[in-house]
Amino acid sequence: MKIAFVGKGGSGKTTLSSLFIRHLASTGAPVVAVDADINQHLGAALGLGEDEADTLPSMGAHLPLIKQYLRGSNPRISSADTMIKTTPPGEGSRLLRVREDNPVYEACARPLRLGGGVIRLMATGLFTEADLGVACYHSKVGAVELFLNHLVDGSDEYVVVDMTAGSDSFASGLFTRFDMTFLVAEPTRRGVSVYRQYTEYAKDFGITLKVVGNKVQNRDDLEFLRDEVGDDLLVSIGQSDWVRSMEKGRPAPFGALEPENREALRVLRDAVDATYELRDWERYTRQMVHFHLRNAESWGNAKTGADLASQVDPAFVLGEGARMPV
Repeated sequence: MKIAFVGKGGSGKTTLSSLFIRHLASTGAPVVAVDADINQHLGAALGLGEDEADTLPSMGAHLPLIKQYLRGSNPRISSADTMIKTTPPGEGSRLLRVREDNPVYEACARPLRLGGGVIRLMATGLFTEADLGVACYHSKVGAVELFLNHLVDGSDEYVVVDMTAGSDSFASGLFTRFDMTFLVAEPTRRGVSVYRQYTEYAKDFGITLKVVGNKVQNRDDLEFLRDEVGDDLLVSIGQSDWVRSMEKGRPAPFGALEPENREALRVLRDAVDATYELRDWERYTRQMVHFHLRNAESWGNAKTGADLASQVDPAFVLGEGARMPV
């Protein structure tokens, strides 16, 4: 199950995504956590020290390796250099699984023990001095899009992505890659503005979106969110002494999280699990191809010097029964 946490800057989406990851790990579920935010704070929210978080492997730095591995023996892709962030898999492409070991995880993922479980933590990488003036953050997030485009996950597996703030994910098809998108919103006019942007952009793509109210202090806050987002409001989170201690670098055991907040996390997981029956791998693949053709025409063909539309395998549908090359 692929889950995105989105919201405006400062909404608390990284904190909530880290709590959800901890909740999943505490049940022993297989989890891949991905920090796709330009600010790269997920590692720290999961308990890494600042130095540890800053030295996480960068998916962006390993993009050539990722492309070469995923290309496999796909005859429609002449070389890894012609792959862009939206390149879809086809016959011969290597696919990724949550529980397996592979060169992508070996290069880009760090095992992290959380409570009773071990997750894989991946990060797009910090925006460095060398990137200034010559690259945009979407070039780093492209590694995440390639990863998700080639990922086959099951109902009891979880890939949780802490997305970049605001509506930046709509710069590509990344927003269509998820079974569930949780939009974290504070009970303020600015807090719900991103919700309106998301629903407007996503309405034509069958995106399953639920709002998580954060920093909700009283009934008036809750009623404000209900008035603004209606039935899309799934659950709300109040102030948390556990989170405050975590942010001070003195986290208590996860079992000490307030009961009402633990219940909210359970509601989130139940909502995610319920979307499994809604999965449509054919639509998922069509959307992948749609955004690849748009990006190819817009900039990809010119950048690579190739006709990237020819990379599309019309007979291929990604899904749990898709075969890996021998």
